[in-house]
This record gives sequence, structure tokens and C-alpha cells, in this order.
Amino acid sequence: MNQPRLDSAAEGAIDWMVRLSAGNTDATLQAQFDQWLASDPGHALAWKRLQDRLGGACQTVRSLDRRAPGQAGEARRVLLQPTTTRRDVLRSVAALGVLGGGLWLGARSQMGESLLADMRTVRGERRSFNLSDGSRLSLNANSAVDLQFDDRQRLLILRQGELVIQVASDPRRPLRVRTAQGEMRALGTRFLVNQEAGATRLVVLEHSVRASLFNGAERDVQEGQAALLLPQRIEALGDGEGYRADWLNGRLNVLHDSLDAVVEALRPYYRGFVRVEPEVRGLRVQGVFPLDEPQRAFAALAETLPVRIDHYSPWLTLIRSKNPS
Repeated sequence: MNQPRLDSAAEGAIDWMVRLSAGNTDATLQAQFDQWLASDPGHALAWKRLQDRLGGACQTVRSLDRRAPGQAGEARRVLLQPTTTRRDVLRSVAALGVLGGGLWLGARSQMGESLLADMRTVRGERRSFNLSDGSRLSLNANSAVDLQFDDRQRLLILRQGELVIQVASDPRRPLRVRTAQGEMRALGTRFLVNQEAGATRLVVLEHSVRASLFNGAERDVQEGQAALLLPQRIEALGDGEGYRADWLNGRLNVLHDSLDAVVEALRPYYRGFVRVEPEVRGLRVQGVFPLDEPQRAFAALAETLPVRIDHYSPWLTLIRSKNPS
């Protein structure tokens, strides 16, 4: 039986609760919120439901809606903490049943785990974070990471997307990154991890990393090398994959990837749906493409490959053979 999915209007209401509660609301953010609220009757209903139950917990929210004292309880206490995260808000809201009984079940899905993540990016967004241990974490667009840092461990759980981590030294607590396929333990300082469909790609940018699967298989990957973590084996990919970190500078650098893989890398930066027809998915691509201007990237692909790219609306793009048989 499928798990219930999180309602998009409810997700949006929680997003805005967190953003408006951060204490740095300006006219631009207020205008964006007003536009979201007016764009769909479901948005206004989700916002009202959230406010009715939480009672306008934060100072910024109080200025937007009248308080309903006594209804928020523990959720208000959590929201008023200066270190409140999106995960805290969702847990509080879920505990109150604000968004219906399916919320917590939905939160246990991949979509829900990403929504609850400690650090996340949205479509078209790249962000870097200074972690408490001095490490530097960078997230590609549409990525989500949970942190488990305490006196005994430093663990990052990549829920979706791609990261680059510059690891601060701490011999007592080696930094680990966990994905759906296994873990990577830093033996050096800097590496890239990408959660792909059914596999994890590891690219070591400095020093070395020990990759391990949940079945106990291990492999040390050295600087300049890469590996693919599959459910039952670790596949060495050889050298020369450091270019995959060029997204840090807004570039998609492709040496000999399939068209399907290139489009997959552009998806987190493109708002519409892109379909690549099966007959052209395997075409090999070389080049450097601008991540922040995916339309230009698609135009460049059409110029260099035997494909046609048709935009049927701002939300639908079809890539197919220029000369269909």
C-alpha cells in the first residue's frame, strides 16, 4: 500500500512559517509571501489551518495573523527557540495533527525525509554551510542532508542530491557520509558524494576516503579517483572525475556522459518537466554548460547533437531525434 504523500499547500505553509519566523523579514520576502498566499485558495486555507493551530507562534507571524492563545502548546515553545529548524517545526506540527493523520507517515517517505532534513536546497539553489566542527559543506540544487554530530561521532546522511565536504580534522571523530548504499569515511579532507538512482557516486578531491557497503565490502579511494557504490559491490571508476565538482562554480562540465545523464544533472535547475526519448538517451555529450541558465544548456545540446528540443510550454520540454526513423 502506498504511503500518503505530503500535501504541497501544507508544505508551502510550513516553508513560509519557517522563513517568516527567522527574524529577517523584509519587504521583498513579505511581497513573495503575499503573492504565494493569493495565488491559490488552497494556500490560504493551509496557512489559516497552520496559524489556527499554532496560534501565531513567532513574532513575525503574530504580525500576519491574530493569535489564538493556548492552542500551540509545545509547538509554540519549539518555534520560539532561536535555533528552531524546519525539522523541529514539522515535528511539532505533525504531533498536533495540524495537517492531517497522513503527515507523519508521509514524512517517513523519501520526500518526507528530504522535507525534514536539517540542511536542504531547493530547485536552482546552491548553498554552503559552516559546520560546528569547522568543516565546510556545500550542497547542489535539490539536495538534503541530516547531521548527527555529538561527542562521539560526525555523521552526515545524504537524503538526496549531491554534496562536497571539506573536512576539518578530528582524529577522535572521523567524519562519515551515509547514503542509501553505504558510508564514506574521510581519511583526508575533501570529497564529493552524489546520491544517484540506485547508486552512490564518490569522487575524492583531496587525500583519500574509505567507502563501505552495508554488506561489509570496503574500498579505499585515493585522491583523483572515483567509485560507484552499488547495493552489492563497489565499482572503481578510475581517475579524472574531479570535473564533477564544477557545479560549485555554476558549471556542468561533461566529458563523455550520456545525454540522459546530462539532462538529469540539469533537472534540479529547470522548473519544467523534461522527457528524453529512449532513442537519444545514450548519445554521448562533451562540453561545459551553465547550470543557472538551463535553457541555454538545452540550446547548446541541440546545436551539437542530432536532436531537436521542443518546448511546448514553460513546463514541458521534449528531447527527441532530429531525424526520427
